[in-house]
Amino acid sequence: MFTTLTEPAIRRLPGTWVVRAAGAVLGETDAALELTEANGLVQVFFPEADLALAFFERNARRAPSAFSESVQYFDIIASNGAMTDAAWVHEAPVGRAERLAGHIAFDTMRVAVERI
Repeated sequence: MFTTLTEPAIRRLPGTWVVRAAGAVLGETDAALELTEANGLVQVFFPEADLALAFFERNARRAPSAFSESVQYFDIIASNGAMTDAAWVHEAPVGRAERLAGHIAFDTMRVAVERI
């Protein structure tokens, strides 16, 4: 169970959002979710159903998470090569984070996530 310090704030974002990598559109959605963690870190999550999953390859990396059983990472396969650990999903999220089930977030230092 979450404590007050780790309870995430999750809200549905208005508008249409797009994610791009190496010139390719990986997805577009009207159902993006924003996760704000206690430390102020903000991440935008896209429903898997709105992503071109052919660009995604699950890798072996998993990490612990306060919001779920674990975080599973993906490599994004782009025209200029693989972007290792560029996306992730919370596996079996719990509590308020259950809204993140089936949603993928991105490393915005390497992948563009923006409202259009």
